[in-house]
Amino acid sequence: MSDERASRRSVNSPGVTETLPPQASTELPAQWDHARVEGELYQRWVDRGYFTARPDSERSPFSIVIPPPNVTGSLHIGHAFEHTLIDALIRRRRMQGYDALWLPGMDHASIAVHALVEKQLREEGTSRRELGREAFVERTWEWKAEHGGKILSQMRRLGDSVDWTRERFTMDEGLSRAVQTIFKRLFDDGLIYRAERLVNWSPAMRSVLSDAEVDHIEVEGELVSMRYGDGDASIVVATTRVETMLGDTAVAVHPDDERYKHLVGTEIDHPLTGRKIPIVADDYVDPAFGSGAVKITPAHDPNDFELGKRHDLPMPTIMDEQGRIANSGTRFDGMDRFEARVAIREALREEGRIVAEKRPYLHSVGHSERGKEPIEPRLSMQWFVNVGPLARAAGDAVREGRVNVHPPEMAKRYFDWTDNMHDWCISRQLWWGHRIPVWHGPNGEMVCVGPDEQPPTGEGWRQDEDVLDTWFSSGLWPFSTMGWPDKTEDLAKYYPTSVLVTGYDILFFWVVRMMMFGLYAMDGLPPFHTIALHGMVRDAKGKKMSKSAGNVVNPLEWMDTYGTDALRFTLARGANPGTDVPISEEWVGGSRNFCTKLWNATRFAMMNGAKVVKNPPTLAELTDADRWILGRLDELTGEMDTLLDDFQFAKSTEALYHFVWDEYCDWYLELAKVQLADPVQAEPTRAVLGHVLDTVLRLLHPVAPFISEQLWTTLTGNESLVVAPWPRPSGLAKDLGSAERIASVQKLVTEIRRFRSDQGLKPGQKVAARLVGMDAAGLGGMEPALRSLVRLTEPGESFAVSASFELGLPSGTVTVELDLSGAIDVAAERKRLAKDLAVAEKEYAGTDAKLNNPKFTDKAPAEVVEKIRARREAAQADIDRITARLATLPEA
Repeated sequence: MSDERASRRSVNSPGVTETLPPQASTELPAQWDHARVEGELYQRWVDRGYFTARPDSERSPFSIVIPPPNVTGSLHIGHAFEHTLIDALIRRRRMQGYDALWLPGMDHASIAVHALVEKQLREEGTSRRELGREAFVERTWEWKAEHGGKILSQMRRLGDSVDWTRERFTMDEGLSRAVQTIFKRLFDDGLIYRAERLVNWSPAMRSVLSDAEVDHIEVEGELVSMRYGDGDASIVVATTRVETMLGDTAVAVHPDDERYKHLVGTEIDHPLTGRKIPIVADDYVDPAFGSGAVKITPAHDPNDFELGKRHDLPMPTIMDEQGRIANSGTRFDGMDRFEARVAIREALREEGRIVAEKRPYLHSVGHSERGKEPIEPRLSMQWFVNVGPLARAAGDAVREGRVNVHPPEMAKRYFDWTDNMHDWCISRQLWWGHRIPVWHGPNGEMVCVGPDEQPPTGEGWRQDEDVLDTWFSSGLWPFSTMGWPDKTEDLAKYYPTSVLVTGYDILFFWVVRMMMFGLYAMDGLPPFHTIALHGMVRDAKGKKMSKSAGNVVNPLEWMDTYGTDALRFTLARGANPGTDVPISEEWVGGSRNFCTKLWNATRFAMMNGAKVVKNPPTLAELTDADRWILGRLDELTGEMDTLLDDFQFAKSTEALYHFVWDEYCDWYLELAKVQLADPVQAEPTRAVLGHVLDTVLRLLHPVAPFISEQLWTTLTGNESLVVAPWPRPSGLAKDLGSAERIASVQKLVTEIRRFRSDQGLKPGQKVAARLVGMDAAGLGGMEPALRSLVRLTEPGESFAVSASFELGLPSGTVTVELDLSGAIDVAAERKRLAKDLAVAEKEYAGTDAKLNNPKFTDKAPAEVVEKIRARREAAQADIDRITARLATLPEA
């Protein structure tokens, strides 16, 4: 940063109330051209260093680490939603004077990257195994350099105010060192171990998958019932995976099931293999389901595995890494699992052992999220984290109030995970990732090596082949990105981070693991003070988005069409804590209209001399309208602070929307037009116009940064909203009298407009009128503005009252008398009203006849009767309204 730029920035840094002298500003164009301006504005912010955190500053820290997107990823609507919320928090805190850090980066995404690179290799006629580990890893780094990180440029388009000088990648040298360090500590503390356990196995990837990488999908399969044994010693079991019967080591029944008590403890002949297997009794079995007996395959089913441990059953694995039958000692060895399913079923049929087949049979099957193939529960030697003490610490941090979950009702879901966690399988049979830092010796020795230690050498020593689950390295993200295990300035100032904003769907997969690792590695300091959970983005009907449903939206296309601010505003407006967010293109279009409304309002104000002045007008110089809008602005500012501190993005955005549209644009600007024509009131009005816009644009900036920046810098001539102070309420007492008088004027205007419409007057048509009682009601000073708003002229000499009405107000009654002579075609209006009256009377007669007919009211459903009754009431209201209107018309 140049000395000049640094000097300019220090003058206008957050927390400093003095602003730069206004620069020569240009007039606003007729329209907001988001496509032309957004990229230019964003690059200016980056070049000026606005997003760069400064640990040597005296400002208090406010820090957030980005939920790292996959290196393979592109911006989807979920990213856009989450990033909008985080950016809103960061931008506001930066404006409030905090040293704000939003740290960006990406996850190396082992499974996703493997799938993409291996696809390329297949297209080239080769594979990773033909290439070899070293060459494959090198090829993957090349892919990352060429194709990875597309989402980072898309984050710029979204306006993410991240500190690009601190960008991290989970396989950077520093982060790899952090991974090796914590693995070594956990290993030495006995919290990492190697064991044979049942895991989610992907035959396509030949690797374990985490629960997060498995989708459970309802599929149409088959339920086959088959008979084991013969005669009185036979028993019937059912399965959807016939091929696994080759690995059965028992049949289980319920201990209290009288049908099978005589068989418990005996052995039964296993079909096809010739082995004998025991019949065991276990409470796990549901005697009311099917035959009340289940086959037990411990190496290929999670429930069977647990039962097998309880009964000390053998656990033979009869499927290899590619999902082929192996080591069963039968003719089915070598067959693919699905091929074997058919062959084994037919072999059982030939032996007369098929008792029943139910097809199709709808049941849930785990599928690889990436490869889409069915996963296989499989017994395998893997690395695990003993999560017991780590999970207890993570739970206690929330229970003791050291970490807050928001909204609070989500804490129960958090405890469901921390209190019931199983040990975590952290090994993956892949090559791209953090390789497990354990060396195996020739005699079964195992040595875990830290980052500053030399691995053992000598014949027979080799490093473990597996890599770590990506959630392992991303679990270190809040502190590894800040330089841990070294003691850095960033770590000292920005850890613990202030808040984690993330979806409730990864509460277990990422949040709990960061809590476990943060508390363990950082001497009991949690990784964040607050966990702010949001929901999922869904379509306008509340349905989950999916390609198959055809309701997936591309946020980049909406940003192209409507502008980034419109998308962000829509997402924030739907963001209620912890709940899902519906979205539609129509709503984004509505937010674009809001941006256009604000653009036009600012342009109008500036064309009429609005400005932000150093010395505001005194109270004595202000009108009721001025005092009212300034009071409402104060209320809005305080309300938004309260709501944003509570992560109530939807309510705060909604409050801002309605203030701008309903109060400032629809009311104050219209009243200001009259004041601007008055030489005495014009200058104070320009100051109020400018002040309200200045404050509104500051309040809007965190959610809609681009348009607010363009409007504010043009209005004020100052440097940038990014580093402008966040507005605060003035602290002045609300002028209740002005607010009451404006409320009365609003009521009068609304009723006069309604009356004009009822009389058939066109919106722009001017009509002579007399307003009686304005002075007595304390509204005499507002009469010129009132007449302007409702197109009422002063009564002339020939004024004759042809229509009138009264309106009771808190301070008195105002009578409105109008001269409609020549304003409307009375004959045509009477004819139109007579036609409408006939329709209403016909509707009333029909509904009344039904309601007076017992055959209808006694037999029709209650909701139908109620609908008819509502129609009759509506018809009566129309009759009353039209009749009253006819009575006010002069004779034709």
